[in-house]
Parts: sequence; C-alpha cells; structure tokens
Amino acid sequence: MSVEIIGPEAESHLDWIWLTDALEAGHRLPRAEVADTFLYRGKDTLLTRSAWIDGLGLAVKAATVFPGNPMAGVPMINGAVTLYDNAHGRLEAIVDFHLVTKWKTAGDSLLAARKLARPEARRILVVGAGNVARSMIAAYSAAFPGARFTVWNRSAEPAHALAKATGADVADTLESAVRGAEIIATTTMATTPLIHGAWLQPGTHVDLIGAYRPDMREADDEALRRARLFVDARATTIHHIGEIKDPIARGVISEADILADYYDLPSGRFSRTSAEEITICKNGGGAHLDLMAAQYILAAWRGR
Repeated sequence: MSVEIIGPEAESHLDWIWLTDALEAGHRLPRAEVADTFLYRGKDTLLTRSAWIDGLGLAVKAATVFPGNPMAGVPMINGAVTLYDNAHGRLEAIVDFHLVTKWKTAGDSLLAARKLARPEARRILVVGAGNVARSMIAAYSAAFPGARFTVWNRSAEPAHALAKATGADVADTLESAVRGAEIIATTTMATTPLIHGAWLQPGTHVDLIGAYRPDMREADDEALRRARLFVDARATTIHHIGEIKDPIARGVISEADILADYYDLPSGRFSRTSAEEITICKNGGGAHLDLMAAQYILAAWRGR
C-alpha cells in the first residue's frame, strides 16, 4: 500500500461545497473519539490532536509552535496530518498541516452558514483581515454567489490590503457594517467582545471563529441572548472556549441554550426556523473535523 504525500498543490482540486458535504456526511457516522496532548520546551510547544471515527479512519494532527521562528525567517507553526485507514490502521497519507487547517476552519463555518443563514443572504461582513478572513471570503463565495463582502479590521492597512485582493469593501465603522450585514464572520484574536447584540438585525447569521481560549470573546452577552445558539461540537466549545464558557458561568445563558451541534444534523435540529431569527454558531474546531477534512482532501487528490 503506497502512502500519499499531499501538499499545497492539492488545493486546485478542492471544492468548498463538496468539503461541507463531506463534513456533514462525517457526522452521520459514529461519534468521534478525540484526544489532545501537549509537550513544552520553554515557549516552544508540540501539540498533537488525534481522532478516530469508526467507518472513516484515524488521524493525528501534529503541530510545532515555536514563537521565536519568525525572527529567524522560519514559520512559527509547522506540522502535518497523518491519516490511517479504517480497516487495518495502515498509514494512508501525510497531508500538509496548513492545507488541512485552512480548509477545515473555513469549511467548518461554511457548513454552519449553509444550514443557518438565509439562502438569499448576500451582504457579508468579515471581521478581521488575516488568513482565515481571506479563506472565509473564498468559502462564502462558493455558497452565496454574487455576495458583496465588507471587511473591518482594527488596523486599516490590512483591511485595505485584503479588500484590494478580494474585491471587498472596507467598512467605515464596525457598528454600521454589522447593522448592514446578513452574514457575519469574526476571525479575530479579541479578548473583549467586538460584536454587540444591539447592532444585529433580524435574520442575521453570525459565525464566531476567532476565540479559542477561555479568556477570548468576540460577541457580547446581548448577542447571545438575542440569538438561537449553535456550536460545531459541544465537546470542544462549551467547557473550553470563553465565547460559551464565560456566559454560562455567569448565568447569562445555560447549556440548554445550545440548541444543536453537527451531530444533530441528521435529526434536522441544526437549522433555521424563521426568516427573522438571529442565529449564532461557534466554531470550536476539533481533531474529528481535521480527520473529515483530510479524508476529503485525500479523496479529491486521488480522484484528480
């Protein structure tokens, strides 16, 4: 059995809609088993995230995070995803870390938008101007053809650079941009909320992507109170990420207010129920999504 080595050259064979279909199909299989490990040397970190889905296979996503690397002209984060076959646990493929992460992260939130945003929505706001923001513009474009994008960033220069590269507009103020948006993606490193619930208009869908630590928030309490709340995975969000953990701890919302995650897709609970409701989905990621995305990439590469 030959082992596939898949790098960035595979990207031209990938499709955002097919990826989200693969993610949805993965959630019809038995619930994933996942585990994370961390090793440290001073400020340097080795992180491994493992997932096993019966019927799909196994994956280990390993990443080294060396904060001092950029000073030496070396990327701060390096890694790979190793895939093992479902039947015998044999090594099937080694897939580029950055390729899997890019498509998993944006595809994760695109799946939420395909289920929760109004199909006719075309005014899309992206908050932040980094790599994830760029990926979200590409992903949303696949599902909402003809969409008009607006970008807002704390620093104007990156926002203008992203707008120039993608054809998006640059927002004058965040409040006016939020009030005029039908879909909002937040891709920041904010530790205090940027999105205010009072600004959200009926029918808006919000994908919260950036916060990944207990001390991080992108949307305020009022936004969570006003919205119907969803997460990609209860296991990776409710007790781990400040966006959900903090307001639950303070009694703003309860775990029961999280209406569904992707494992509820087959039942139909992960869905919009009216044109006027506000929906929010928190993207928490997880190794099981890396496995699903990497298996899709492997299939697309083999079918090229």
